[in-house]
Amino acid sequence: MRLLVFQHHVDEHPGQLRTYLAEDGVTWDAVELDAGETIPDLEPYDMLWVLGGPMDVWDVADNPWLVPEKRAIRKWVTELQRPFFGLCLGHQLLADALGGTCGPMGVPEIGVCEVELTGEGLTDPFYAGMDRKQTCLQWHSVQVAQPPEGAVVLASSPTCPVQAMRVGPKAWSTQYHVEVEPDTVDNWLAIPAYHAALIKTLGPEAVDEMRERAKSEMANFNAASRKLYQNFKTAIG
Repeated sequence: MRLLVFQHHVDEHPGQLRTYLAEDGVTWDAVELDAGETIPDLEPYDMLWVLGGPMDVWDVADNPWLVPEKRAIRKWVTELQRPFFGLCLGHQLLADALGGTCGPMGVPEIGVCEVELTGEGLTDPFYAGMDRKQTCLQWHSVQVAQPPEGAVVLASSPTCPVQAMRVGPKAWSTQYHVEVEPDTVDNWLAIPAYHAALIKTLGPEAVDEMRERAKSEMANFNAASRKLYQNFKTAIG
C-alpha cells in the first residue's frame, strides 16, 4: 500500500496519523507543494491525502501550484476513483476541484469546538461506532459554501454547515483537524497567518487558553483520530 500526501506547509503534516501508518507499515511520500516540489505520476499510488495550509483555494496568483493540484485531485477522485482523504484546506480543495464552491466565513472558526454528525454521517462507514457529537480542533476562516454535485454532508457545526463530506464511494474530507499531536498548537502558532487569525478572532489571551484546552482534550483527539483511521481502512477495503 502506497500513500501520496500533498502538503502545503512544513508544519501541516499527517501528525498523529503518522503513528497509525507506521503501525500498518504503510509507505508514504509527501510532496511539499508550497516549496516547489512537483506532483509525481499518480499511477503507482493507492491512496491520496491532501492536508491543510495557510493559503486559500482561490490564491492561484500567489500559489500557482494550486492549479495542477486541483487537476490531480479531480483525476484521482473522478477518473482513478481511488481512496482520498482531505483535511481542512484539503477538504476545501476537494470541493473546489469537483465543482463546488468555497468562501470566507463571517467569523473564523478557531479553537476547540464541537461538530455534530448528520443523519447521513451516522450511517456512513467513515464514522462507524463514533459519537454523534465530537470535540475537535478548528483553525479556518474559509468554508465549503456549496459541496460538489453528489457530495454527502456527514458532519456540521452552527457556523460551518459542511464540516465533513463524502464524494462518491472512496473520497472523504473533514474541515476540522484529526491529526492533532501535543505540539500541533505551538507549531501552528508559529505560522504568522494562523497566529494573526487567532489573535484577531479571539484576542491575545486566547493563545494560552487554546494551548491548555488542546492539552486537556488530547486523549480524546487521539482516540477519535485512531478510530477514523481504522474506519477509513475498513471503508476502502
